[in-house]
Amino acid sequence: MADGQNFADARFMTVAEVAEVMRVSKMTVYRLIHSAELPAVRFGRSYRVPENAVAEYLRGAQIDGNSATG
Repeated sequence: MADGQNFADARFMTVAEVAEVMRVSKMTVYRLIHSAELPAVRFGRSYRVPENAVAEYLRGAQIDGNSATG
């Protein structure tokens, strides 16, 4: 954790759980983690993502207005 966030009270999700919630592949979640767009904590060889970080990421996501149906 480079930014020093405190995850003491956080609930964590696995990469697979994050991928399911976001409806993307696990590889996409790993890319978000490695690019620091999605904060995560490493436990051994696996990553855990705080639930609130996923919710915040989704809130900040932009919707492409060009794909609207009409």
